[in-house]
Amino acid sequence: MALRVLFFASLADITGTSEVELEASPNVTIGAVFATLAARFPLLEPHRKSILFARNSRYATPDTPVQDGDEIAFLPPVSGG
Repeated sequence: MALRVLFFASLADITGTSEVELEASPNVTIGAVFATLAARFPLLEPHRKSILFARNSRYATPDTPVQDGDEIAFLPPVSGG
């Protein structure tokens, strides 16, 4: 199944891109998608505990299942003033 994965802010800097298309197996979770991409972009892994996940513009957990055509977003912690 086809997924669109978005990287924001520092995560886009780490991966060198703001978006990737990914083919995934059925019955996969956001956590599994992250693991696949961390293998491709090893500098992502140290940020795993602080990343927020979203599926189709709604916050999600690593256990959230994904479906064909979903848009998955990885967001770093937000700060500012």
